[in-house]
Amino acid sequence: MVSTVKRVAAVHDLSCFGRAALTVIIPTLSAMGIQVCPLPTAVLSTHLGGFSKVAFCDLSENMANFSEHWKRENVVFDSIYSGFLASTEQIDTVVNFIDDFSDNNPLVLVDPVMGDEGRLYSVYTTKMQEQMQKLVRKADIITPNYTEACFLLEKAYLDVVSGVEEMKSWLVALASFGPRAVVITGIPLTGNRIMNLGYNSTIGGFTEVISTLVPAKYPGTGDIFASVLLGSLLQGHSLAAAMNTASAFVELGIKTTFLAGTPPREGVLLEAVLPWLYRKTGAANQGIDICGTNKTWH
Repeated sequence: MVSTVKRVAAVHDLSCFGRAALTVIIPTLSAMGIQVCPLPTAVLSTHLGGFSKVAFCDLSENMANFSEHWKRENVVFDSIYSGFLASTEQIDTVVNFIDDFSDNNPLVLVDPVMGDEGRLYSVYTTKMQEQMQKLVRKADIITPNYTEACFLLEKAYLDVVSGVEEMKSWLVALASFGPRAVVITGIPLTGNRIMNLGYNSTIGGFTEVISTLVPAKYPGTGDIFASVLLGSLLQGHSLAAAMNTASAFVELGIKTTFLAGTPPREGVLLEAVLPWLYRKTGAANQGIDICGTNKTWH
């Protein structure tokens, strides 16, 4: 059987400096042997964390035109993957995009990027939160961070979470919106630890991945985690295996960057750690047959 390359439509912004969004998503998934077709929501001079007076070009009006062209050209995607969306109109566009490209049953991953550290991003309104819940219902898998899970479920944000069992109930509640699987990232635990917690509703199983918290905050790590998770699922791995690979890669990137002492706002040193990801997951090295039906992970 001749292998074909999996194809992902990535609906994200292009932040030209700072290692976040498409500038980390494209190389990460490419290293895993997966083609990324960006549907850019905006082009920014830098990402929004740690920089001032960011130059910004909104591409909202172009997104539907790109989508229509792809549809006319009979482009087919194995997965649709969305991240930060800056308006209700962009969220609506992604909902329509999923509907327009659903004929082959692509794997839909929605990263509901809305905030961090207990706060929503400044652009997020009540209407946008409602629309994000609508988009979440279209997904097969969602990857909110702890803050975003709080807002999706209207729960109180805590600086430290002590009850893992309660967090499992949050995952079940989020899955009831429609996704088959949910991963909440960055859950703060006692003892200077942080946890990623996943739930696969198909088998009713939970996966916990706990790491030591590094005293630095790097933008783009959520994008990297979701990208590796998606790539692993498209390669046919289980949710638990995908979570472990994604968590290990993000941890490696954070620790490598922290030891190097580079400015946190520039993001993790992805260039230094991509060889590890390619050796572990690259389709050419592993001899993985990445053909087959979609949504085969279990």
